[in-house]
Amino acid sequence: MRVGLVVVSHSAKLAEGIAEVAEQMAPDVTVVPAGGGPDGGIGTDYDAVSAAVERANSGSGAVVLYDLGSAQMTAEMVVEALDDPGAAVVVDAPLVEGTVAAAVAAQGGADRAGVAQAAAEAGGGAGAAAAPAAPVAAEAGALRTEFVLDNEAGLHARPAALLVRAIAGVDADVRIRFGDDEADGHSVLAIMSLGARKGDRVGVEAAGPQAQDAIERIEALARRHFDEG
Repeated sequence: MRVGLVVVSHSAKLAEGIAEVAEQMAPDVTVVPAGGGPDGGIGTDYDAVSAAVERANSGSGAVVLYDLGSAQMTAEMVVEALDDPGAAVVVDAPLVEGTVAAAVAAQGGADRAGVAQAAAEAGGGAGAAAAPAAPVAAEAGALRTEFVLDNEAGLHARPAALLVRAIAGVDADVRIRFGDDEADGHSVLAIMSLGARKGDRVGVEAAGPQAQDAIERIEALARRHFDEG
């Protein structure tokens, strides 16, 4: 069972759209939209959010994200009223980026705390997780490979999510390099921010006990053209 997500928004269409995007990144994760007021207009609905949290929690807990202040208040009231308030957590994170990052973390099997952390770090607070990391010296003994992107989307949302999922749980520090920039191989947003497109050559560096496994998984994904077509 994976951690589920709830997207609380003042707009039903916005919540549904974000949930749809997240589900593309993480097909095995339950992402439940809870948008709009009781009358279907702009606002939030306590009962709808409560039902969404219950649906999202299949046994591993739920992470709740929100758009504006009153949505946060509604979400927190719902969580506080749960028989087990520890079964869900409300996270302060950018709604779109946070939901995507959380969904990918949940798809990879992260626990509730790990999923919540992924969402929070997507906010770019202490180090701007969405931006490419500054290049660092290659680690001694690191393994390297490179490939040319043959898929139409390059390393955009879905391919980046596939790459992160491919190495989820692998004990290795993985860096994705494009031009003068590099990104953490475990961060969808960081990989997307590299801007690598079809025809670009991308480098991979991995270090750690399972570095070879990480390299082989990424190479296999590249050979499959990131499962496009």
